[in-house]
Amino acid sequence: MTQGSVTPVSTQEIYPFDARGVAKRFRHAAIFGALSALRSGETMRFLNDHDPLPLLSQIEGHYGEHVSISYVSREPGQIVIDFLVA
Repeated sequence: MTQGSVTPVSTQEIYPFDARGVAKRFRHAAIFGALSALRSGETMRFLNDHDPLPLLSQIEGHYGEHVSISYVSREPGQIVIDFLVA
């Protein structure tokens, strides 16, 4: 992989974002930056250790209908959410 490039995890344009590896004070900014970098039809698959309900409210307020939120897994300690950009 070349520096600065990102490869989707499948042909469906799904890009992983593991928030568990990002310092807590930077997480929201990093997530918003990643969402802003996505193109229409692309998905960010978000992994976290807790259900980020306040973050989801912020995303809905900021992006509205341009980003859909869909849980893939809601198991305690293993939260997986797909953010699809319209």
